[in-house]
Amino acid sequence: MKSKYQQLLYLAIAALLVSNLAAAPKEESGFEWTTVVNNNDFMPPLGLRNFNSYNQPSVNVLGQVVVRARSRGGPPLGPPTHGIYLRDMSEIDSEDIRILDKTSHVPQPNNLQTTFVETPSFPRIDMLTDTIATRGNHQPVHRYHLGDGTETRTGTTGIYTNPFGELITGAAKLGDVPEFDFLKAPEFSGIRFEVFPGAPSVTDGNTIVFKGNYTVNGIGKTGVYYRDLEAELAGGTSPAVLIANNTDTLIPGTHTVFGSTAPPNAANRMVVFAGFDDEYAPTSGGIYLAPLQFQPPLQALVQIGEAVPDKSINGSFSALGEGIAFDGRHVGFWGAWGRQNKTVRLYCPSEGNRDRIDYCNQELICEATGEVFGDPNSICDEASDPNFGVSCYVDKAVPLNQGIFVHDIKSRSTHLVAGTGSRFDEFLFWNYSGKVPCTGSGHSDEGAEDDGEPVRWRSSAFVAVSGGNGAAFHAAFKATTVDRVDGIYLVKGPGKLAVSTVLDTTMDGQALDPEAPAGSTIIDLGLEREGLRGDWLVINSSMGAEGAEEDGMSGIYITKVK
Repeated sequence: MKSKYQQLLYLAIAALLVSNLAAAPKEESGFEWTTVVNNNDFMPPLGLRNFNSYNQPSVNVLGQVVVRARSRGGPPLGPPTHGIYLRDMSEIDSEDIRILDKTSHVPQPNNLQTTFVETPSFPRIDMLTDTIATRGNHQPVHRYHLGDGTETRTGTTGIYTNPFGELITGAAKLGDVPEFDFLKAPEFSGIRFEVFPGAPSVTDGNTIVFKGNYTVNGIGKTGVYYRDLEAELAGGTSPAVLIANNTDTLIPGTHTVFGSTAPPNAANRMVVFAGFDDEYAPTSGGIYLAPLQFQPPLQALVQIGEAVPDKSINGSFSALGEGIAFDGRHVGFWGAWGRQNKTVRLYCPSEGNRDRIDYCNQELICEATGEVFGDPNSICDEASDPNFGVSCYVDKAVPLNQGIFVHDIKSRSTHLVAGTGSRFDEFLFWNYSGKVPCTGSGHSDEGAEDDGEPVRWRSSAFVAVSGGNGAAFHAAFKATTVDRVDGIYLVKGPGKLAVSTVLDTTMDGQALDPEAPAGSTIIDLGLEREGLRGDWLVINSSMGAEGAEEDGMSGIYITKVK
């Protein structure tokens, strides 16, 4: 027998379906879209599997798109294929090119014939060249003997790039090998990098910029680094160069060492990154600019406690986002002001890494009795799950006042391009990610998608920015409206900042992709910090008909902005 909550839920769904029948026709995007790749395309080089799902893509000013994509698994072909692919959209009838997949050998040094297991974050591409950078996880790549003659193996993660054509190793967990000590963390002799969280950036054709974590006397450390590469084994012997860390780098204008640093973004041999005294409750820190040089000076662009530069706002920055866009002059970022909060409700994921899903549900175990285990903020909601009568969620406090900003490093001016209020309700999007404690299959291939940092709920804002030689810029961002519609929006600045809708989840799927099912609607949209470069705007999307999302379409799509 159905509970009264289930009965009410079914009645609500039925009413919604009836109202949808009489709804107005779906809107169409005002932009002209071209498909980069979709689920009808076969994966190179063998063409035996179709693409099936995609992370957010990156693009350069030349129109070259790089994306992390996957296929489905199953007989007769076996496990799914995961890989990094590139397509040049400036060429008519260009084809998808495989950069690497799970059959590709990890670049040298690799004396074990090791192949990739996973690329756990979205790939990046140099703004002005076709050099890409991606993280890669895999089994150990190097076998060697310790001083006592004991054989050991090491090297399970790294950063891989192609500045000279073929993939090479740019950074790796090999710094404790005497032969490759140039790959160590540069602050300490013999201390290797353990993991490279986030997505590495690339600039100047052959320079990678990245976040690296390491351990000293059992204490985890982190920092931001760059490395210039040469056309040699492991990119030559030049070591990484420190930009800032949480060991001894002072937050500019204070006597406080950084408590955290975020994955950086680079262009024109400059880097921007976010760093704070406390990642979770910052009282100092901000967004910083540095040239790529030894012991670079850090220039504060925007800081916690600084007044929001908008005449309509009486408040100061209380939080700043880590996912920063940068085109060499303009810096796009998320920021919040004031101390007022609101509550968002988060449910454990139902798809993806099995260990992570199980661990999330373990933390939020709920029973029909209403008894809660783990997180005291989790609540049993019988009406929310018609299949089992029970599901769990956790409530999080987020800033009430937040928005998307663009800072001009030349004029030193900051513009609020969109904020919460009458149109937009939210610019933060949540996911449950990170390294699950070693249980079950946590060290299997499926466990290779984490970034080495502890599993938890993380929020991200998505913004991309691109400008010309002057002060003019375009900024694209993802947001949720007050009507609970997710979309990607575009602003042209720095003058009158009119916001136009690029795509949203009310729009006709076939208007974005003619191969989408008839009657389908856009159900998901993705944008990353290098999704807008020059005039090119590239996104990922999925489309489906009501109740038949599994039979829908997904892909990577590109347009030009004016």
